[in-house]
This record gives sequence, C-alpha cells and structure tokens, in this order.
Amino acid sequence: MPADNDTTNVLSRLSDSLAAAVERSGASTLTVSARARIGASGIAWPGDGLVVTCDHVIERDDEITVGLPSGEEAKATLVGRDPGSDLAVLRVAGHSLAPAELVPAGEASVGHIVLAVGRPAAGDPMASLGVISAIGGPWRTMRGGHIDGYIRTDTTFFPGFSGGPLVDAMGRVVGVNSSRLGRGAGVTIPAAATANVVDTLVKQGRILRGWLGVASQPARLPAALAAKLDGQESGLLLVMVEASSPAEQAGLLMGDILVSMAGSAVADTDDLQAQLGPESVGQPRELKVLRGGNPLMLTITVGERK
Repeated sequence: MPADNDTTNVLSRLSDSLAAAVERSGASTLTVSARARIGASGIAWPGDGLVVTCDHVIERDDEITVGLPSGEEAKATLVGRDPGSDLAVLRVAGHSLAPAELVPAGEASVGHIVLAVGRPAAGDPMASLGVISAIGGPWRTMRGGHIDGYIRTDTTFFPGFSGGPLVDAMGRVVGVNSSRLGRGAGVTIPAAATANVVDTLVKQGRILRGWLGVASQPARLPAALAAKLDGQESGLLLVMVEASSPAEQAGLLMGDILVSMAGSAVADTDDLQAQLGPESVGQPRELKVLRGGNPLMLTITVGERK
C-alpha cells in the first residue's frame, strides 16, 4: 500500500508541475487572427511589444489582431515575415505583454518531457504532452530557408497550434511550433534559431533569398559526361522554367541539366540552394548547363524569392 501511495504522490506532483508549466507559458501565449479560418497562436517575444508566430498563418498584411490572455483584443502590425523559415513577427502597441522565457541553446535534449501549447481562440490555453524525439540541424526547408536547427516531438499540434510554443516542464519556450515546415509532420524551430530570424526581421523586415524561377530534379549523368566534369555523377534536370523569370531571361530551357553555378558543382537541390543566399540577390552568376549532351555557359542575374 505505501508503494501505491508513493506512486500516486509522484504522479500527482508531476501532473501539478505540468499544469503549472502550461499556466506559466499561457501568460505569453496569444491568439493571432490574420486569416479567414481558425485562429492561430503566437508568442509574446522579448522586445518592445513583439509577437512571434508562423508565416503561413498570416494571410493578410493588415487588420491583424492579437488576443491577449486577459481576454482583450489588440491591433497588431506586421514587422516582417519569412516564408523560408515559416516565421513572422508582429508588434502590439499600447498593451503590456508578458515576454516568454526562452530555453538557452543546447539545453533541450532528446527524451525531455515537453508540451505543445496553443491559444487558437479566446479562453484558456490548450496543450498536448510528449517528449523530444529528435534534435538536428542545420537544415534547409522546402522554401529555401536555412535554419540552424530543428526539434521533433511526439506532441500533437491541434488546429491553430502553429505559431505557439513548445515548452519544457518549467514552462520555458523550447521553440516555435510549425505544422507547415515538416512536410506533413509538425516540426519545432528552436528558440535560439528563432531568435536569429526574429532579429533580422526586426531590422530588415525580410530575409533575402535568391530565386532563379526553375523547378528541377536530380539526374544521373552518363559516365562519359561525368568524366568530363571531374567525376561529377549528377546534375539538376530542369523540368520547368517560369515565364519572365531570371532563368528564362538567361536563356535556360526545360530539359537543360544544370551542373555548376559560380564555379561550384551543382549535383542536387541542396547545392543549388547553397548558392542562393542573401548575397546572391541581384548579382550575375555564371551557369554551366548540359544541353543535348553539350556543355553551355550562361550568365544569370539572381532574383529575389518573394
């Protein structure tokens, strides 16, 4: 019997601790209304009235409102957004926000208990329980964003949880939850990586990313061609060239195989994205493509991804 009582007491204390973590994080978890369907969540971020949420939940640039834990509704302005990292920053004026406490970089570990917290509508916050199942990075998102890290958990992201926090057992923010970046599965952007993006968005309003205007897929090169390219075994087959894009203006055609850019081999999409950082926008870059099996040099002026 004492053993049963001890187990009950441990579970009761754990339950109380998790409820306290939700209450603590709920003070900085907000409702973001910037789309026609269900609301989304946001986090009161350290800074002058800053709110961090996900870019994909911001479907309009004006008439954005933020629901506060008190039940009040406040107008918000869009400071900046970045589709590549699925992050956006809002600012609320005239209201006192309770900024979240962020978990220091490197402190979260696989196996830690965490809670996904959201406030998609007025009322108390919602939460789901899980553990950190994977931590990795850096990584490149499907929209070309380069993010310092990622966290995967077995928590459930209920509708409207995007933009809300993943918190630890003390209610501190481990990262920002996104249902968009994980290609069908939720992923969390660590707090430290989020902070880097937020700083840039506050200063610049956007993060520059290069754009060519092509769709591509890896293509294995015949041995004879690979030998002429110092053993490079693959390139990128262009399966679409957008009208009026930098690629079309440079003379690229569907069916071309891109094998290098600015003197660096392009064997897959990661190689190409690595060439399209902020410094590339507006700059001429030399391309080597294979057309009909013959090498061809072209010059392209890199555009900006919107």
